[in-house]
Amino acid sequence: MENTLQEQHTSQRYNAELEGLRSSVLTMGGLVEQQCRQALEALVQGDEELARTVARSDHQVNEMELEISAQCTDILARRQPAARDLRMVVAIIRMVANLERIGDEAAKVGRMARKLADGRDRESYCSEPQHLGQGASDMLRGALDAFARLDVDGAVAIIARDPEIDREFKTLTRLLMTHMMEQPQRVKNMLRVNSCARAFERIGDHAVNLCEEVIYLVEGSDVRHLSIEEIRERHSSWPA
Repeated sequence: MENTLQEQHTSQRYNAELEGLRSSVLTMGGLVEQQCRQALEALVQGDEELARTVARSDHQVNEMELEISAQCTDILARRQPAARDLRMVVAIIRMVANLERIGDEAAKVGRMARKLADGRDRESYCSEPQHLGQGASDMLRGALDAFARLDVDGAVAIIARDPEIDREFKTLTRLLMTHMMEQPQRVKNMLRVNSCARAFERIGDHAVNLCEEVIYLVEGSDVRHLSIEEIRERHSSWPA
């Protein structure tokens, strides 16, 4: 009887550790999502102080990545998880790495927004990436929601949005190049805006990576190097 109670207690602590990991990832994700929203707002509104805040907040994300990774390493060493629990820990290690990179991209936008904030004619081009940035932020939010609910359908839907973000980035790049040819005196700032657009496109890519980890966690299927068509084909054959 005593051994049974001890085993139950150990199991409860283990489950609490895994749930704590999930909560930490969602907390980190919320911080990164806020970074992305603020970076876009700072760029579009020309808010230099907000841009500075975004650029400086990156260290918090870095610290969270190190902390969560250390927790994962500790669980692997002490608990030796198997099956779905092991997939959970592996997926979380990869997810926090992607979240840290999203934080890097948001900080980059913050730095560019600071340099663009004092331009007298900034309104004529800083609003260009707004739709792209909003789309990337929406993908990130959807990816975190899919993880919170362990929703494979939701993850697949977010992955399917990536080609749209890629097309919008290419269209925006062509538009900015046209502006550069028409207004060569603004080339430096146009390049900064394009750097922001590239950062948002990469945020979309990392959101896709997060969704691939959700699929791996729930289904045990590694879809990282598959096209959306191949993912959908596999998804249709997965058991409900």
